Amino acid sequence: MNQNTQFQSLSDRVIREDECRKLTGVCRTTRYELEKKGRFPSRLNLGGRSVGWLLSEVMEWVKSRDRINSGKAV
Repeated sequence: MNQNTQFQSLSDRVIREDECRKLTGVCRTTRYELEKKGRFPSRLNLGGRSVGWLLSEVMEWVKSRDRINSGKAV
């Protein structure tokens, strides 16, 4: 497995609520509202009441927020 493939497989793992909150700094309710508006990655139904998100999609969202915030005047 080359380095690029290894990184991709690590970043495509499913993360759960607690880790998603820690990575984004956004509470569950706000994330769900953003998701409804198409502004946050969609949840994956893991069965029953369990949901998760692809780490790669969440990290891309975090990076996009960084780009938006770095473009604003302080």
